[in-house]
Amino acid sequence: MSIAGLVIALLVTFFAAAVQGVLGIGFAMVAVPILALIDPGLAPVPQLLITMPLTISMAWRERNHIQFADVTWIVAGRVPGVLIGVGLLAVATQRSIDLAIAAMVLLAVAIIASGHSFRRTKLTEFGAGTLSGISSFVASIGGPPLALLYSRDDGPTRRSNLAMVFTIGLSVTLIARIVSGNMTWDDVLVAFILFPALVLGYVASLRFKSLVPQRFAKVTILFLSTAGAVGLIVRAIT
Repeated sequence: MSIAGLVIALLVTFFAAAVQGVLGIGFAMVAVPILALIDPGLAPVPQLLITMPLTISMAWRERNHIQFADVTWIVAGRVPGVLIGVGLLAVATQRSIDLAIAAMVLLAVAIIASGHSFRRTKLTEFGAGTLSGISSFVASIGGPPLALLYSRDDGPTRRSNLAMVFTIGLSVTLIARIVSGNMTWDDVLVAFILFPALVLGYVASLRFKSLVPQRFAKVTILFLSTAGAVGLIVRAIT
């Protein structure tokens, strides 16, 4: 990879981490499609690795707002979702992975833009967890199904619950990827290189999360995510 490509990758990671720190969601939506366009080796697996410390930090920061009863059913749904994801990835090609990432991102954009939400019940929480597990394993983007559950909640509630779900869910996904042979040392190296940018982005979010208008942050996510997804679709079909 060129120096310019590496610099862009670090900047994208920094910005995506700042967005995640402010909204509680958005890191993978922004980072994965753009980094996959720069170089397929940059995504999606390294994002699973570097977001683990981020989600742990956010869960600890917002721990007083975690609703453990809701989180339990979502996490339970992640387990069958991951198992389904293992089967899907076994037959996937790079082209299908690009299209899967683009589809997950565009779905997330539609969900956030629409403002719709589902009433949280044990069934909807389990179902959203299952879909999140599938999309997280295949495309490293597990947020879209969960956005439907928390789109109308306040910032602390959304950030804390999603952080707890992602912390436990990512652990399950990473273990499944290691056991199934869907992770390489190159993924670990890329994660190591990008990790400092994620830390700086998270630190920046601590300073600016109360200053950045939620609407502005959401619009920025939608624009960058859509652009990255469209680029992946173009690459996949050409």
